[in-house]
Amino acid sequence: MLQILDASKEKNILQVMKSINVDTYGIKIMLPKAQAYLLKIKSLSNICANILKQEMLSLGGDVAVSRGALTGKSKVTDCLIMGNLAQFNRLSYKLHRQPFGLSKVAIDLTSALENFRKDSFKLALGKYKLNLGTSTYIMGILNATTDSFSGDGLYSAHSFPKNAVKYAQGLVRDGADIIDIGGESSRPGAKSISLKEELSRTIPVIKSLSKNTRIPISIDTTKHEVAKQALDNGASLVNDISGLRNIKMAKIIAKYNAGVVIMHMQGIPRFMQKKPSYSCLIGEIILYLNDAIKKGLDNGIKRENIIVDPGIGFGKTLEHNLEILNKLSEFKTLGQPILVGTSRKSFIGKILGTQVRDQICGTIASCIVACENGANILRVHDVAQVKEALLVRDEIKRWN
Repeated sequence: MLQILDASKEKNILQVMKSINVDTYGIKIMLPKAQAYLLKIKSLSNICANILKQEMLSLGGDVAVSRGALTGKSKVTDCLIMGNLAQFNRLSYKLHRQPFGLSKVAIDLTSALENFRKDSFKLALGKYKLNLGTSTYIMGILNATTDSFSGDGLYSAHSFPKNAVKYAQGLVRDGADIIDIGGESSRPGAKSISLKEELSRTIPVIKSLSKNTRIPISIDTTKHEVAKQALDNGASLVNDISGLRNIKMAKIIAKYNAGVVIMHMQGIPRFMQKKPSYSCLIGEIILYLNDAIKKGLDNGIKRENIIVDPGIGFGKTLEHNLEILNKLSEFKTLGQPILVGTSRKSFIGKILGTQVRDQICGTIASCIVACENGANILRVHDVAQVKEALLVRDEIKRWN
């Protein structure tokens, strides 16, 4: 009998080898040979590309380059490197001995592979230390707004902030690991509100909730003044949909040793859904996030404080959102935990032809796909339902 095995994960390969009693030393030698990867490099000179191709061919792998690069007509080409982990390790060693800046390519290649293969993180959020990897964390959404796209805005002059705090405590009971509180709507077309208004919607909730819960509280804001007051009153994470475009935000997060979610957004909420377009969707988002990570590090934020979010629905079409979910694992090359927020987003309604309140099943499906493709944290409205789905998924994976 022949059996074709899924070799997409190191754990699967290792288990099979152990099941047939492969020698420990043999496993060490053969495991890297069983792990195949495709690495894309952008804009390499034709000289470097041809050296790269010859070196990989000599190792039994290959490199796809443009026809023009092979003939010398094109001075620059993208490259697709094909090989297993053992071949990539030997390639890196050989490139360190080559001229034309190929030693830098070797360093980037090694770093990208190490990041991609990383499946656990120690995340620091102020006084909280989270171990990501054994299970998927859930960020429960609390919208202290009047115009949330999902219809769950909790801001009311008559019963605020008690109703919001009670709602947050319900999310904790349902299984939320983090509570994300936002006072300004970021739905498509939303107008900004004043600093005073945003503070009045968020700080009373954070102040009260921080005294009555033992899980991290996140402030969803792009204003550094709001972030500062939130951190002063018990928050330990800043969810910045603008991706640290404001240097003052980065400096405040660093000062408080808080966590940060760096999200990609094309434009601003008011105009982001007016014909969003990309030349290379995933590549552009990764470049944006990589630059934002560097900005954070340069301004004092520690790497263990950083989470990245590709920004589902923020300056993306239905097709863009689906591509991001399908290729989510590519964001692992950034070397940071990945947060995904698909909950009740309009792309689900477009697929199902349903209204926001009827999108729980679609949300759950998108969350499970996100987990399978590398998400470490899910930002959701319906905590209890997603929590149950994750428990079933995790139990199935445990038997893998």
